[in-house]
Amino acid sequence: MIKIAVASENEMVTEHFGHCRNFNIFEAENNQIVKSESIPNPGHKPGFLPNFLNNMGVNIIISGGMGGGAIDIFHEKGIEVVIGASGNAKVVTERYLRGSLQSTGSVCSEHQHHDECRE
Repeated sequence: MIKIAVASENEMVTEHFGHCRNFNIFEAENNQIVKSESIPNPGHKPGFLPNFLNNMGVNIIISGGMGGGAIDIFHEKGIEVVIGASGNAKVVTERYLRGSLQSTGSVCSEHQHHDECRE
């Protein structure tokens, strides 16, 4: 069983991880989604969300963009980071499970500029 969190605005992958509205959490077995839920973003504080998601048992995080600090913490916890994703959270998760979703490595460096994550 793997647990995948998708940083989202409702059902769509968000451009900026820390400022997402919610996380769509998908549990998968044998590359099939067996359970899904949406949880609100508990708040953006440096280093908080990676630990929050780790404590929930998340194995993979998918987002449009993400800051380097968060990526480092996820990697320290052994959580796979997939960034550069866009579209419907469930569709993106299914693509990941099929092996057809690649991380672009799009790291956000400017937290105050939401539109500049794809440089």
